[in-house]
Amino acid sequence: MPDLTPAPGVVTPPIALVGGAADATAHPGAAPPVGLDDALLARLRSVCADVVTDAGPTAEASRDWWPLAMIWATEGQVPNRAAAVARPTTVAEVSAVVALCNDKGVPLTAAGGRSGVCGSSVPLFGGVVLDLTAMSGIVGVDDTSLVVDVLPGTFGDLFEAELQADHGLTVGHWPQSMTLATVGGWLACRGAGQYSTRYGKIEDIVVGLDVVLADGSLIHTGGQPRQAVGPDLTQLFVGSEGTLGIIVGARLKAHPKPPAERRAAYAFDSFGAGLDACRRILRRGATPAVLRLHDITEAARFGAEGRHVVIVLDEGDATLIDAVMAVVAEECAAGAPLDGEAIVGQWVEHRNDVSALEALINKGYVVDTMEVAGSWADLPAIHAGATAAISGVEGTLVASCHQSHAYTDGACLYFTFAAKVEPEQRERYYREVWDAGTGAILAAGGALSHHHGVGINRARFVPQALGEAFATLVALKGTLDPAGILNPGKLGLPSPFGDVGWP
Repeated sequence: MPDLTPAPGVVTPPIALVGGAADATAHPGAAPPVGLDDALLARLRSVCADVVTDAGPTAEASRDWWPLAMIWATEGQVPNRAAAVARPTTVAEVSAVVALCNDKGVPLTAAGGRSGVCGSSVPLFGGVVLDLTAMSGIVGVDDTSLVVDVLPGTFGDLFEAELQADHGLTVGHWPQSMTLATVGGWLACRGAGQYSTRYGKIEDIVVGLDVVLADGSLIHTGGQPRQAVGPDLTQLFVGSEGTLGIIVGARLKAHPKPPAERRAAYAFDSFGAGLDACRRILRRGATPAVLRLHDITEAARFGAEGRHVVIVLDEGDATLIDAVMAVVAEECAAGAPLDGEAIVGQWVEHRNDVSALEALINKGYVVDTMEVAGSWADLPAIHAGATAAISGVEGTLVASCHQSHAYTDGACLYFTFAAKVEPEQRERYYREVWDAGTGAILAAGGALSHHHGVGINRARFVPQALGEAFATLVALKGTLDPAGILNPGKLGLPSPFGDVGWP
């Protein structure tokens, strides 16, 4: 288990807004924002005790960690500005705010820690931002069944700290954004923790949800192990990014706090050889919590110049871990063993550090990541195609890759790119590199996203990625949110409030 030093449990701004939040302007490509007149604002305040309309707080609440919007922040811009920020403390308040917005046709964007990197919590058309961070904490723990009931605004590090200290349990979900993200955000964007090979992604961890629908009604989904009562409605809302309903409570699987841990690292001469070793480990049924492969560029930080590095960490019952690590050693025999304690320790120490993003953007660089999923059969072509496509966009300085989440049938490839172009060309470059990289990934059979979700940034690719199934998603949206008020403009869904011309 990683050491926990919980942060304050408040939203962390991604980068300073040049000129100050109060004077921030909307990006020139933004749609005309929907405002609230005095009468409507009064009604909003009558159903939610904490409503803010000041320029500074509304600007801050109207952005997240999307790198393109971070670039705009260096120019004193936000993607758009909400008319008001409502901070409910109860489910009843959430229901009342949602029902009011639905009745008046006001766009409503749910937000938690706003740590997403695709613009999912940006209010594209103004209206109301529903800040759920005041709904925080563990509601209950069933130690016998190993299920924990938690509120959506709970920050990940505070959640784990309380769960471990008071109950001796963990849910095993450790995203890089642990101190930045909330449980509701994990679920809304179908997130993954860095220990996902052992514990699964959030869709494997969640067993039930409480959801407020667009008309303000409250429903409860799931709750029983492997129930067969029609389709799994819990999974309908996981990954829906607030477009189908607002998550106001969740029940998650828990595990006893692991008593033991093992670490190892191996160097390989090619990325393909490292991928194959990871595939064989999973094929044999071994599921180490962390099974990562870093290419030559990224492996240099571990002191393994000229090699590709597999790093392994497992935790749990010592007997089971010993068996897993024995399989790992056998399948990595073709690689060169490295100092696993030192290399994995270095990764653990820095794995939640996100400071480089702000530093590089402030220096004029364009930096982002592109994480995707694919079957083992397709991963080599996805890796080659995406790396070539990203590198081929003029201005790209580096394009690196690691495999960060592995399963029996496939894995996640996580591409990182950096570029230096003229300031006025940054937005153009950003769109071109995402078009090139995504086009290569989809052509090679990869999935559009593994855990960052869609938001604004990937919205234009969703019809292609889903194919004929996209019409089903549109029909679901029309049924559950006929007025189209819930997080409009996301997931590539049609919006009654118009279109936005970027990215």
